[in-house]
Amino acid sequence: MPTPGYVFRDGGPIPDDELKNKITTTGQTQDVLRTPSKPVSISTTSPVNTPTSSRSTFSSATESHALANADHDEKGAAQNVHNETEVKDLGWNDHPDDVPKPLVGGLPNEELWLLVRRFNKQMYHVKAMNEAPPGGLDLNIADEDEFSPDKLRANIERLYMTVIVGLIGFGKHIARLRSWREPRRTAAFCVAYFVAWIFNLIVPALTLTFVVLIAYPPSRDILFPPAPLALVSSKTGGVQSPMAGVLGSHDSVTGAPENYKGEAVEKEAGNFVNSFASIALSSASGKKDHGNPDSDPLNTSIPDPTDIAVAGADARDNTAGGSNTVKHDKTKQPMEDAMWTKMRPIMHIIGDTADGWERFANALSPTAPFPEDGPRLRLAALLVPVLAISLLTTSAMFMKMNTFFIGFGFFADPIIWRAASWLNREFPHWQKLLEIRNTILKGVPTNAQLTVTLLRVGEAHKAPLPPPPRSDEAPPDHPAELDQDELTLDATHGEVNDAIHHDAESKAIADGTSTTSGTAKPKHHHGARVLGFLKGTTKTGVEAKLGIDKVRATAGSNTAKNHLGILPKPGEYLPSGPIDFKARHKGKKGWVYISTSATTPCVSFSSHASDGTGEQTTNELEPIFSIPIEEIQELKKVGGLGWKSKLIVGWATDRNVADGLEIIDKSGNSWKLTAIGLRDELFNRLVALGGQKWESW
Repeated sequence: MPTPGYVFRDGGPIPDDELKNKITTTGQTQDVLRTPSKPVSISTTSPVNTPTSSRSTFSSATESHALANADHDEKGAAQNVHNETEVKDLGWNDHPDDVPKPLVGGLPNEELWLLVRRFNKQMYHVKAMNEAPPGGLDLNIADEDEFSPDKLRANIERLYMTVIVGLIGFGKHIARLRSWREPRRTAAFCVAYFVAWIFNLIVPALTLTFVVLIAYPPSRDILFPPAPLALVSSKTGGVQSPMAGVLGSHDSVTGAPENYKGEAVEKEAGNFVNSFASIALSSASGKKDHGNPDSDPLNTSIPDPTDIAVAGADARDNTAGGSNTVKHDKTKQPMEDAMWTKMRPIMHIIGDTADGWERFANALSPTAPFPEDGPRLRLAALLVPVLAISLLTTSAMFMKMNTFFIGFGFFADPIIWRAASWLNREFPHWQKLLEIRNTILKGVPTNAQLTVTLLRVGEAHKAPLPPPPRSDEAPPDHPAELDQDELTLDATHGEVNDAIHHDAESKAIADGTSTTSGTAKPKHHHGARVLGFLKGTTKTGVEAKLGIDKVRATAGSNTAKNHLGILPKPGEYLPSGPIDFKARHKGKKGWVYISTSATTPCVSFSSHASDGTGEQTTNELEPIFSIPIEEIQELKKVGGLGWKSKLIVGWATDRNVADGLEIIDKSGNSWKLTAIGLRDELFNRLVALGGQKWESW
């Protein structure tokens, strides 16, 4: 059991006893047991992601499936041979310190959890593909991907965590070089540059530097020694005090403390999105949220908060002497529609940019189980001809070629269009074939593709990877561990200590949150009392509305049934997984079971559970539905409430809303599960378990 302070989104009691039943499918009857020895199953045949499956099946699916089933030299706890009939529980409900290390060979657990945590925020909706994915890896973003502000928010956050943070780090390295605070390193760069300049070898020197950095990873730390991002000033290149007041993390811009690696950057990315106006306001609040329920009376009765900004702008124009004809403005609705329409390609550009950055990062620094040397050496080999050409090309020839291509691009429009038309006619998808993910970066994953491969590694060895830990504790105020002897910054240990502890306590005293000062007294404001009264009144209204839903559900309302259990009480959910997940189907309480030990793994829902004694019960399990894993065509996360309802309920009750999951099979049949405490974990298991080639929507 987790120690106090770590709160997991639980999914219900762990059924320890065997539950027995008979399922009839296509005229065939089988015994079904809800224990590791005999799980729920139905009899069909199809490839699935289990060790008993044919290796050739997965090699013909995607490279991700093949890597997940390969025998790797360096193994983690999830890759060892397990003698479990069902699956091995590697600590789904344990304290993070009690989880085996490492779960996947060559990858620390915190790095793994970082990837899974960000995967959970990025993936909403996946569909199975019939054809082989380009580049050999599935889970690419579909061209027809739907736009929603929630997706836009996720993509902007990815852009911040990858591209923007990377460029900030590059800028700080340049500032360190220019500052001469590291004289030996700056002098070496200076001498190399001007020697190349004297002999007209600037381009060859830069190209050779890139080749060395790509092909020989240790050279990166030699030429560009690492330092905590928040500790380096972008203006002076010297030591600065982190904006957070303490150096609690090394890879964040502010240096804010974190409980687990990557959390500080993720919070920065969220605040980065929240700083935007207009469209970003809709993204932050979730207007037209992806996965909203089809019907939510509470949501439709609440005013739209994002309209406040528009109404405020209209009022400002009116008070400033503008024309008071808002109701008769024929441009307002068309412009709003045009903006929302144009946001889809913008979202795709942002997503493609983040994907490209992640692919280059994973090519330069591969993560197991992907190959270490192939992609990196391929990139370096592409620069070797550039190096050779640069040695044989003078600056005059270089300028001559550039001006020729500029003129050709300007005046050869008829030739270019005829060539493009011929290519479109003869090779309809030639643009796809020329994308970097299908050429120089073929086989190199994005972080999402890397994560689903890691999840498949666990499923292939019957050891599902434990979910990232959750904690309601505040991050520690003390600085993160820092080896000052390895820092090359021109600063003494005392200066570094002063910087990483800068004003931590004085900031707390100023904010009234200090635990050491006895003089600070809390201030009581009438506004806070009024807000507390409104919050309590709203909470009562929300609870009354959910109580009415129970009555309506009893009367047969499907919408009300989907609202049952979406607001769990504190401590209501007990730990669950990796086999069973507490959920509801059409308002009825039960458990989602994932069975993998039979010939055909399946996912089923039953209202029965064990008594927790560890002995087989006499009650027979009667699954309401059971779906073979390989028959799943589509998985879609759905919200328990609409976005406005979530805002009000979250503010008034300080409780999380349990969301749902919709499963669609190849015949088009749909099953909607609601009030799933571990919705993301269930989604991840279903995505990783089968042999489907997924596409993100």
